[in-house]
Amino acid sequence: MKYLCLVYVEEKTLHAMPQNERIALSNESMAYCDELQKQGQLLAASPLHPVETATTVRVRGGKTSTTDGPFTETKEQLGGYLLIDVRDLNDAIRIVSKFPAAQFGSIEVRPLQEQGCA
Repeated sequence: MKYLCLVYVEEKTLHAMPQNERIALSNESMAYCDELQKQGQLLAASPLHPVETATTVRVRGGKTSTTDGPFTETKEQLGGYLLIDVRDLNDAIRIVSKFPAAQFGSIEVRPLQEQGCA
């Protein structure tokens, strides 16, 4: 089963880390992704640019509006994602609990519907 794992972190916490710690965290994350990919469990993964680069799009009454920034005001921002293919939710939870960013933020795990566009 495929799961989208959304990685949420407080950007200010990451920015407050010394550069060598941020680099170590990034290296650790990339090594873990490499391991998952070798096991055939990782389909895709990517960090996102900072939250200030986000644009939220809404269409109401046929009119499109855009807002700078994320959808809602929260402490944690969406920082990246992992797309995994594993046996079940328990396996997905086991995998993301080992992802380094889980130590600083949270990871939302959601099953993908196997049909086309939402």
